[in-house]
Amino acid sequence: MGNVIHLESLDDPALDVYARLTEAQIRNRLEPEKGVFIAESPKVIRLALDAGYAPVSFLMEEKHIEGDAKELLLRCPGVPVYTGERALLKELTGYALTRGVLSAMRRKPLPALDAVLSGAKRVAVLDGITDASNLGAITRSAAALNVDAVLFSPTCCDPLNRRAVRVSMGTVFQVPWTVLPALAGDGIALLRERGFTAAAMALVDDSLAMDDPRLKRCEKLAVVLGTEGDGLSKETIAACDFAVKIPMAHGVDSLNVAAASAVAFWELRR
Repeated sequence: MGNVIHLESLDDPALDVYARLTEAQIRNRLEPEKGVFIAESPKVIRLALDAGYAPVSFLMEEKHIEGDAKELLLRCPGVPVYTGERALLKELTGYALTRGVLSAMRRKPLPALDAVLSGAKRVAVLDGITDASNLGAITRSAAALNVDAVLFSPTCCDPLNRRAVRVSMGTVFQVPWTVLPALAGDGIALLRERGFTAAAMALVDDSLAMDDPRLKRCEKLAVVLGTEGDGLSKETIAACDFAVKIPMAHGVDSLNVAAASAVAFWELRR
């Protein structure tokens, strides 16, 4: 069982990670492998542990120590477990711990691109997705719909952002992913060198319909999705082999990027 520490005040610096540090500070942008992230809920924490992430500490109401979190704590002997009255914890985090359990976990070094793409046939490439909820939802769809890997451009929000992890329901720990060094022509070129055909989700004049047989014939396909507002840049679209769109009805021009990703992943599955 973990090392249980009963809180009487919120002054302990070890609690900074749960409330007083910004996302950038806990991420440690210069050396991400030395940073941490926050996982919420027993299910998400369990998936992170299964994926080899190491907990730094836990924060929870006392009732969860012998309840929902008991199995987790048995897996993590000696890890500090901070606990206190519900009102005190709400004062720290700014909200009631409705999910009951938080854990600060150490990041791991990003895997190499070739390691992530080993054996992959269908990958998602996200360019400039800055909304953490959208990024988490896309990751969840990718895992559920048998996408082999997810690649993030450097301009995406952090895949281990607290909200992104929560919305993904922990699937960010189940589907292989890494960050591309660039997108546009350079990033697409890296994929093409590895045998991938790139399909840009874009509303341009020469876009193919999602059910075009040419897409289904691609042995290795990368589905490229752009930022919520402006979509993909002209340079990225030009670098791809195809532009692809989802046929719309009732005058609707497009779907939210998270919804569009689910449609694309399903239609373009192997």
